[in-house]
Amino acid sequence: ADKQPKIYNRGISGNKVFQLRERWEIDALSFMPDVLSILIGVNDYWHTLSGKYQGTVQIYENDLRNLLKYTKEKLPKLQLILCEPFALSGGSAINDGAWFPMFNEYRTSLKKLAGEFDAVFVPFQSAFDEAVKVAPATYWSADGVHPDLPGRQLMAEVLMKGTGLELSHCEK
Repeated sequence: ADKQPKIYNRGISGNKVFQLRERWEIDALSFMPDVLSILIGVNDYWHTLSGKYQGTVQIYENDLRNLLKYTKEKLPKLQLILCEPFALSGGSAINDGAWFPMFNEYRTSLKKLAGEFDAVFVPFQSAFDEAVKVAPATYWSADGVHPDLPGRQLMAEVLMKGTGLELSHCEK
């Protein structure tokens, strides 16, 4: 609060990386941010399960790499924060047999890109994995994908720790 940051949330439910790219100039780059956090990947996988999207982990990785490369070309001093996509076993939308282990590849891909682009990596999945040891998945997110208030609070704490207040939850 003492720094009074300007925060803009431009997330759109259901978007995949290619849709994010379509609106990137207006929704991200036009603000000329110093810091930019990105959380994307769940829909890139989830929508393949319903047959509404024919994406693959390689398409996700290539699309995201191209977006990050373009972003760093436009804003070379930008600090990127890449937030790990997550899914909670036990949520109503999560069928473990359909989600895992394939969804883990999307998470691995994002972490790899964080390294390539010297981005802060925020490990949401491991934070939720620890959290479900305290309370069931449905406490954090009824469907296992969209966090409820306790899940959003957990995410905020992990993100803040990873961006400078305390680095114990994040990896560079």
